[in-house]
Amino acid sequence: MFKSIARQAARQTRAQAPLASVLRRNVHAPAPFDWKDPLGASNLYTEDELAIAETAESYCQERMLPRVLEAYRNEDYDKKILEEMGELGLLGATIQGYDCAGVSSVASGLITRAVERVDSGYRSGMSVQSSLVMGGIEEHGTEEQKQKFLPGMARGKILGCFGLTEPNHGSDPGSMESVAKPHPTKKGYYSLSGAKTWITNSPISDVFLVWAKLQETGKIRGFLVERDQCPPGTLETPALKNKNGLRASITGMIMMDGVPVAESMMFPEVEGLRGPFSCLNSARYGIAWGTIGALEDCIARAREYALERKQFKGNPIAKYQLVQKKLSDAVTDAAYGILAAYQVGRLKDEGKAAPEMISMIKRQNCDRALINARHLQEIFGGNAVSDEYHIGRHVANLFVTQTYEGQSDIHSLILGRAITGVQAFC
Repeated sequence: MFKSIARQAARQTRAQAPLASVLRRNVHAPAPFDWKDPLGASNLYTEDELAIAETAESYCQERMLPRVLEAYRNEDYDKKILEEMGELGLLGATIQGYDCAGVSSVASGLITRAVERVDSGYRSGMSVQSSLVMGGIEEHGTEEQKQKFLPGMARGKILGCFGLTEPNHGSDPGSMESVAKPHPTKKGYYSLSGAKTWITNSPISDVFLVWAKLQETGKIRGFLVERDQCPPGTLETPALKNKNGLRASITGMIMMDGVPVAESMMFPEVEGLRGPFSCLNSARYGIAWGTIGALEDCIARAREYALERKQFKGNPIAKYQLVQKKLSDAVTDAAYGILAAYQVGRLKDEGKAAPEMISMIKRQNCDRALINARHLQEIFGGNAVSDEYHIGRHVANLFVTQTYEGQSDIHSLILGRAITGVQAFC
């Protein structure tokens, strides 16, 4: 009996030997920890996406970073930046055709991450052009509208802005007061009147995607307003100055008083808030990537400062626990934020991304980027006040990103409605 048991055990040992051998071959030494890519997200990207990220990163660090401080100090946005981006194929990057690159949502996210690593204002100017205006035209416009605007916008030769927010209506766009009514003297035209505010790019834009209510029905429709087609006195786009954040982008108003717009320049089918919200969702997705780029720059700068700054018997302050905790929290949130944005991007391209997913990552990444940037700012002590350390600029910018295109509390209500089925907006 014992011999039988021994023979059976020997057979089992021989059967398991190949598996054990395979397992031994697959045992690896622990990989080194990369604080710049803590969870190995770069292993998930395709070769094309990695190449696009490298192109965007090189452009941003070599050509944008050297001019950001002067731009921020002087509230001076050089519109040639959009032309430079257009030359590299960075504008409207996910759009197929019309001289656009037609890349994945993840690739476009990597672009916005690289741009916002330099400055949120630069990313805002790009996002408005690419996601809000070009994306809106591509999704809702006629073929004639697409042919007329998209190729020039892809090259940065035609600049656009998105007019939704009004002086009295920010988080409640359904109550907008801008109105479109039949033009009194021009058949086949509408007359647009109203005011939009906090509009990125408006003072330099050639085309305005404006949302207004039809006087006859009260339904919200989208209109493409061309600056050079507006008679004197009907359109003004004054800049809003003395901002505390996003100073490297240009922000203004759109003031309309009987602006004539041909019916052919109205989006033909989309009605209500579905139109502007679909554009905003695309931009919000980019913000989820971009804010992590800003946080990553804060991490790199705080880490370098902590290693160089010596206090208390000549020790680098990176030695101390409070500093290490701040860095650990920030690196963790950045890593999680990138993986979440990556996952939603893949689902987005498969047509499986619910709008609430984008609300979740926009809210979470903006909030965590702002909170961590503020904590990292403390590492610099009094030096954080100097703009040459860049950290204060990022903190000011990240407050704005947490506020616009759906303030975080509003996205909480969007998620709450999806979770409970109960509307909390009214």
